[in-house]
Amino acid sequence: MSRIEIEFFHDVICSFCFPMSYRMRQLQNLMPDVHIKHRSFALAKSEQDFVDMFGSREAAKTEILTHWDHANQNDDLHRFQIEGMRKSTFPFPSSMNVLVACKAAYLIAGEEAYWNAFDVLQKALFVESQNIEEESVIFQCIREINIDFEKWKEYYRDSKSLEAVEEDLLLAEGYGIESVPCLIINKTHKLSGTLPLNEIINAVNKAASVSEEKEILEGGACKLEDGKFHCD
Repeated sequence: MSRIEIEFFHDVICSFCFPMSYRMRQLQNLMPDVHIKHRSFALAKSEQDFVDMFGSREAAKTEILTHWDHANQNDDLHRFQIEGMRKSTFPFPSSMNVLVACKAAYLIAGEEAYWNAFDVLQKALFVESQNIEEESVIFQCIREINIDFEKWKEYYRDSKSLEAVEEDLLLAEGYGIESVPCLIINKTHKLSGTLPLNEIINAVNKAASVSEEKEILEGGACKLEDGKFHCD
């Protein structure tokens, strides 16, 4: 097999990215020579985005949670704690603080650190019903991964981490990505949505032998559609 590079676009607040990350780790274990690069995608960059899309942050949380059941069915481990989030009193978190946190981890220790930060923050949101927009929660999560916390904190505060996230967002725009999770394989093949592991493996194998662009649009996803954050 020729070298395979997968750019894995995702957002920490994306419900379908939670089961997809688990499957991508399975893929990495089965195909260790595949290089996975983590890319940021922001479904809601700010509080104003929720207001623009849903009318208010309260309305955003109510509607977004209606999609968690489908995501939980898609999750191999069915880990979502939907009632816990529904009973919580904080508004649904926005994207940027946690994306910057993940990118800061990457700038210190590479792709695996980004992935570990991404997974622990998603677990905090979808399983533990924590407000991952709050820095205290972010800091607690980062302390759980194998990284120099004080050095990470410096990078988290550094504008270079935010700039790196913004670069990913521009890259996603260049690829025409409007929903996550999304895989870009060898910069030519696009795989959208949360798909079964065997279908991901098949797509990777096809990409290794076929050079022309091929788009596969299947599986549950969270997308920006008509100016609104919508999950299947």
